[in-house]
Amino acid sequence: MKFANIIVDISHEKLDRPFGYIIPDNLEKQVKVGSVVNIPFGRGNRIIQGYVIEITDKPGFDIGRMKEIDSLSENKTKVESELIKLAWWIKENYGSTMNQALKTVIPVKDKVRNLVEKTVVLNISGEQLEDRIVQYKKKNAKAKLRLISELQKNGNLPQRTVKDNINISPSTLKAMQEVGDIIISEDKKYRNPISLKQQEEYNIILNDEQRKVADEIEKTMNFQKKKLPDIHLIHGITGSGKTEVYMELIDFCIKQGKTAIMLIPEIALTYQTVMRFTRRFKEKVSIINSRLSKGERYDQFERAKNGDVSIMIGPRSALFTPFLNLGLIIIDEEHEGAYKSESVPKYHATEVAIKRAKDTGATLVLGSATPSIESYYRAKNGIYKLHKLTKREKGQLPAVHVVDLREELKNDNKSIFSLKLQELIKDRLEKKQQIMLFINRRGYAGFVSCRDCGKAIKCPHCDVTLKLHRNKKLVCHYCGHTEKLPKVCPECGSKYLGSFGIGTQQIEMSVKKMFPTARVLRMDADTTGAKGSHDEILSAFANRDADILVGTQMIVKGHDFPGVTLVGVIAADMSLYASDYGATERTFQLLCQGAGRAGRGDLPGDVVIQTYSPDNYSIETASHQNYEEFYEQEIAYRALMNYPPVANMVSVLLQGRNQKELIVATEKMVEEIRKQKDKCFQNLFVIGPSEPPVSKINDVYRRIIYLKSRDRKKMVFLKNYLEEFINGSQIFKNINIQFDFKA
Repeated sequence: MKFANIIVDISHEKLDRPFGYIIPDNLEKQVKVGSVVNIPFGRGNRIIQGYVIEITDKPGFDIGRMKEIDSLSENKTKVESELIKLAWWIKENYGSTMNQALKTVIPVKDKVRNLVEKTVVLNISGEQLEDRIVQYKKKNAKAKLRLISELQKNGNLPQRTVKDNINISPSTLKAMQEVGDIIISEDKKYRNPISLKQQEEYNIILNDEQRKVADEIEKTMNFQKKKLPDIHLIHGITGSGKTEVYMELIDFCIKQGKTAIMLIPEIALTYQTVMRFTRRFKEKVSIINSRLSKGERYDQFERAKNGDVSIMIGPRSALFTPFLNLGLIIIDEEHEGAYKSESVPKYHATEVAIKRAKDTGATLVLGSATPSIESYYRAKNGIYKLHKLTKREKGQLPAVHVVDLREELKNDNKSIFSLKLQELIKDRLEKKQQIMLFINRRGYAGFVSCRDCGKAIKCPHCDVTLKLHRNKKLVCHYCGHTEKLPKVCPECGSKYLGSFGIGTQQIEMSVKKMFPTARVLRMDADTTGAKGSHDEILSAFANRDADILVGTQMIVKGHDFPGVTLVGVIAADMSLYASDYGATERTFQLLCQGAGRAGRGDLPGDVVIQTYSPDNYSIETASHQNYEEFYEQEIAYRALMNYPPVANMVSVLLQGRNQKELIVATEKMVEEIRKQKDKCFQNLFVIGPSEPPVSKINDVYRRIIYLKSRDRKKMVFLKNYLEEFINGSQIFKNINIQFDFKA
């Protein structure tokens, strides 16, 4: 006998475990891992849908109490099976429940209302119609006669048109429907978040360098399943036209009857990307992102499954678009941290894309001006195929000026802006050119501390300082706690409180004070909360409705504004001294990406990098746009310290409301890890336990253990073993544990 372990109804957390069912003889050849089946469930044996996650020869419990699978679900397609298998792989590789993985991969239709388009159809003709017209004339039924006349002239009409334009009441429609004069048909209507605007025809021809890269990749696109899919990394300097190459590859893919997924890291990039793609591919394009309503998101996946669209654009969730004949996955700005999920399961989009490409025979293309160290390392070692774009499509690379802020202070300049940046802002405003100023944080200022006792004001629920906003409110950016700015220090009563650090609001105010005639837009998490706000700000700046755009990192990632000839990096050091091994890499990437926004049109550009650490190699190499030099220094450091991508690294985060229980559980976990290390790991490094950079969030205490090894398979095995160990011990009953693979 064969048995199936089945997950049921992913919208209910309480059912987050597999149930064992007998596979009847007539279904033995049809039921596979990933199959969607109908099963009798509960005491009443009501038939519900379930997802097969495992087939085994061993029953989960007493065979006499097991039920049989009723049938295969007929309204589910092959793509559901493929995505269920992918969810199982995510669950196994990233440490989550199957339910969490399924909710990540398959959109839950919970509370989504179908839109229906109703159409009024004339149901009688010939003599019957003539008799009815005579009858209505005798009764002076003007509304009914008017509707028949309109249907005869125009054919079928939308019910909304009948009601609003022809002025036919619902009671009249109901009466005519009951006697058979008309039929009201219902068709499901899908929400479409893209409104196609009138655009110029696409007429861009690839240059020689772009054509060479596109041809090299197209030669490998045979859509056959392989042990390792074809993975390509396009390393193209900012403005080199990577998007044009992507579109050429997508066009090739669609002509072969296949579909494509295009991942972008930020919602803010959707506006420009969609404009470019719809110009070439029209209605074949759709988008998915977190700003869409539940109904819109669900409908985009339905449209993809039905074949109504061929290209899906969006952040990492777009990776799970249920395309039946997937041929190409593109991950633009592949270095971005947004491709790593911060919630369980903590998957990385690139790794999951490799798995999906392997399962479907699709080709995977990664692209960046500043590739992640992991991707470039794999390209250098022959795992990925490396392609280079070295010339700007338009314009030229900007001149970069590194300003030492220590010298500015010596020269008594206490402004946010260095003298060099002030001079260039004034020059660009006079020339009617555009400027971008960015900083990698939000809020009016940084933390507030007492100048007498030195204590900073912290969140009562989290181990972090509160941030001062313009409305004199202190806000925790972790749990959302908000309080008024006190008049005296809560610790010592001193009235000497001061705010430290700068934010986007403060930059905006300083710009307006120094350059009162400048038209300024601000783009950060506070100004983009409303739906469509990203598009409004970016389109206003693109239309030259503002001279200066002030913002956080979101304004410097992938945008193309030909009018921008000056980019100012207000505080380059802010990301440099974060407490993790990737801080230097992120700083280099951010500076290169920021610099890449200037000089993309006909006019030359300038970039001003303001820093207290001008000699740091990330800032030095970024100022010369020298990726190779940065990579060589960074990979040497990673190899020395056994950090990814040279080794694999897993963090085990333990969280609990009782600090003593948490410490006991953490020590027990470390003890078990060390036992397993002695048994089967010769090269496992165990670091900790220690407190993470934020040791308490929302009254929940946190402890962390880091594990490093060069053997990924053994790390996954250890993670699986620890999950079983946790489930079998009462010590972990009140402890939440998350596994996070760093490479």
